[in-house]
Order: sequence, then structure tokens, then C-alpha cells
Amino acid sequence: MAKMTIKDIDLSGKVVLVRADFNVPQDASLNITDDTRIRATLPTIKYILGDGSKKVILMSHLGRPDGKVVEKYSLKPVAARLQELLGQPVKFLNDCIGDNVKKEIESAKEKIILLENLRFHPEEETNDPVFAKQLASLADIYVNDAFGTAHRAHASTEGVAHYIMAVAGLLIDKEIQYLGNTLKNPLKPFMMILGGAKVSDKIGIIENLLPKCDAILIGGGMAYTFLKAQGKAIGNSKLEKDKLDLAKSILEKAKLSKKTILLPVDNLVVTNISADARAEFVGENIPEGKIAVDIGPETISMFENKLRTAKTIVWNGPLGIFEIDAFSKGTEQIAQFISHLNATTIIGGGDTAAAMTKLKLENKMNHISTGGGASLEFLEGKSLPGIAALSDK
Repeated sequence: MAKMTIKDIDLSGKVVLVRADFNVPQDASLNITDDTRIRATLPTIKYILGDGSKKVILMSHLGRPDGKVVEKYSLKPVAARLQELLGQPVKFLNDCIGDNVKKEIESAKEKIILLENLRFHPEEETNDPVFAKQLASLADIYVNDAFGTAHRAHASTEGVAHYIMAVAGLLIDKEIQYLGNTLKNPLKPFMMILGGAKVSDKIGIIENLLPKCDAILIGGGMAYTFLKAQGKAIGNSKLEKDKLDLAKSILEKAKLSKKTILLPVDNLVVTNISADARAEFVGENIPEGKIAVDIGPETISMFENKLRTAKTIVWNGPLGIFEIDAFSKGTEQIAQFISHLNATTIIGGGDTAAAMTKLKLENKMNHISTGGGASLEFLEGKSLPGIAALSDK
């Protein structure tokens, strides 16, 4: 996993093409509602500029325009926000390939240039070699700093690396350090917290990391398939019937290899899922007609007692329906607890990262992954095309 990074090469006088992840949420008026992903790329942009590069050309996708020009998916608002954050001009171009784009890059007085949405061209997602070559022709060096799309073999993430020198940005390097190297040889005790709605989303992680970890603490909707597999009553809670046998075999495998799997011993339940629903705590058997929406205080206490001794913690998936404040206490209390531990804390992307941001704990964790699907696949031990394509050290 030792990949070359921008720190391993001389960038002076070079035009550098950076694949960033500017796929940011926007409101109906196209105002950016969360600029975390833009901020995450700033260290790489600043490093490239500081190393004497001639120009930095940034490229990204936004939304799913399906290979057509869709105005609401334009990266123009991103250029404006980027300019504010960097405090220097950013030139925005209305396409990402072609002679006009090349001419505008060459004549630009600005050192930072943002290309229009890559996915306005269908060739981006099909990893078309001609399109990839056109992107590569814009620069001397390619830098991938978009971990969120590294699991996709697209023209801008994998294809372009075949035509010019390709290295990792600081963000991808950090992901490799934490999700790759830390998990290859984690400090023990190593524990995983798994949540989210489905067992099926986490099978790969469990199978890859169970041999290395000492304990798995399971909450969220996925816990109820495991509880059902143990013969517990789960009422109307989330159940993946077709995964019951798998849940049984995982529990059996953990038992045989003397690994601890902790499941909720009490639950917050409602009759229907809504912010104003009347909620109550019940034990590990959930009454008929009730839906579990969060772990209860006894479970929180049990989880904390287990995590107290951990030296490495990987967390992927919230422990309840954290989007609704009344059902977010389990996620919140466990997050607060691990933020004070003397352990390496690694937060998988997606909803778990969003939960940490909502709780303002993003600076209290060692690493919060910027990729949802990418971090899942990395934790599953899969090779990510966007990283595999980069030059080895």
C-alpha cells in the first residue's frame, strides 16, 4: 500500500491536475450547505502551490447528471466557495476537455483553475481511454485526492493515471495510513463498533476484520437480525430474513475464535418512526408492534465498559436513527465516550462521519474517512482502483 505522494516529487514549474471530491450538498437555491469536502482538499492545494507549481487544475463530479449538462449540477458554486476559503482567485471553466479548455488554462493569470463537472460527459463513468487521455493532456502530473470516488474505476480516478505520473494527495495518503496501515497491524485491544440499517452492508468488514479484532459491538438496524438469529423477539424492528443464517454463522465463528460480539440488551422503541413518536425503553426482547430506534442506557453502559480498554477503535454505522434527535442518544454518548479515550479512533465515512460532524466531534477523532462506499470497501480489504492506479514508492 506504499504509494507515492505529492511529498515524494518535485512540483516546481509543473502544471498539476488534481482529482478532488467536491460532491457537496446544496439547497434548492444551490447554496452549499456543507463544505467539509472542499475544506478537506485545501491542504493538498496549498501544498502544491507552496511547492512552486505553475498551475493547479482541479476536477470533480457533482451529483448524477448521467452524462448530460444539467445546470443544477454545475461546479460554479464550488469555485466561488473555494475562492473564499483559499483567499485567492479561482478561474472556473465551463467544460473539462477540448481545445478551448487548453487555451484558457494556458492563458489564465490565475494559478487555480476548476473544471466543469466531469460527469457532464458520459465517458467519465465508462472510463473511456480517449476521454482519460484528454484530461491527462492538460497537465504534467496527476494527483488523486478524492477518496470518496477511489472505489470507482472512472476516467478521472483510474484512467488518467495510465498517461501521466500519478501520485496521492495528502487526503488520500491519510486514508491509506489509517484505513490501510493501522488496520494491517492494529494496536490491541482492537474493537469495532458497527451500526447502520443492514447486516448485508457490513458482511465484508466483519469477515475481513473479525480475525484481527478482539470485540465487535453491534447496534443500529443491523443488530436486530443478529438478535433474531439468537431467538430473541424483535417486534417490527429492522430484519433481513435472508441474512439470518449468515448472522448465526458469524456469531458461531466469533464464539469458536473466542471473539466477543456484544448486542443490545435494552432498546428504545416506538410504534411508528417519527420525531414526535412516544418512545419507551424495553429489554432485549422487543414487544409485538414495536420498532427499535436506538440502543438503551444498559447497552450504552455495557459498550462503554468494553471500549474502556481499547487501543484501536473502528466505527462504521450509527447506533440508532441519529437523524432524529430523540433517537440519537446511543450514537452521541458512545461518540463522546470514545473521544476521551487513549485509543486510535477511526470513523468510517458516510452516516458515521455525518454523525460526528453533527455532534461537533470531528476534531476529537484520529481519523474520519471522507469516503462512504470507498471506506466500506477499504475496510473489507478490497483493492480500490483509484489507489491501485497510483505510482508505488
